[in-house]
Amino acid sequence: MPIPVELAIALCCVLLLLWLWEKWQGLKLRSRMLELAREQFDQWRQAELGGVREQERQVAHREAQTQLASWRQSSEGAIRQDAISRSQAVVTGKVSEHLAPYLGDFPYNPKDVRFIGSPVDLIIFDGLDEGRVRGVVLVEIKTGSSSVSTRQRQVREAVREHRVSWLELRL
Repeated sequence: MPIPVELAIALCCVLLLLWLWEKWQGLKLRSRMLELAREQFDQWRQAELGGVREQERQVAHREAQTQLASWRQSSEGAIRQDAISRSQAVVTGKVSEHLAPYLGDFPYNPKDVRFIGSPVDLIIFDGLDEGRVRGVVLVEIKTGSSSVSTRQRQVREAVREHRVSWLELRL
């Protein structure tokens, strides 16, 4: 007995639907597989990039240390000579501060001078040796190209603005 046409069409439709269902499921599976493969690739790539970056950082660090060592070696003599020069300048300055009152062109009596060193070098009690103090002078001595420090500028301004006072403490 032959299969009725409607049944044949229905069977063809069912078979077509089953075939389409399998293709769709296969596409879903393939899509999920591609998604998983992409995720694994991204994880691998991130790990590889991290490793490469770490290697680059280590190489850069080694190069920097090598360059620093080379610079130190080539500049050590100049650095030492600069340190010696600076030290000599400091010693010369300190000696000059102590000797200034005894030089021929010093305008005050050396007996009126007291060395304090910081923040100014000398305090002069003008006339102290004669028994009559005419004034008090703060002196900062500079040698070479040295300049006054911030603290010394502040002391200078306090004196110029007459912000100077007397305090007597009894213990």
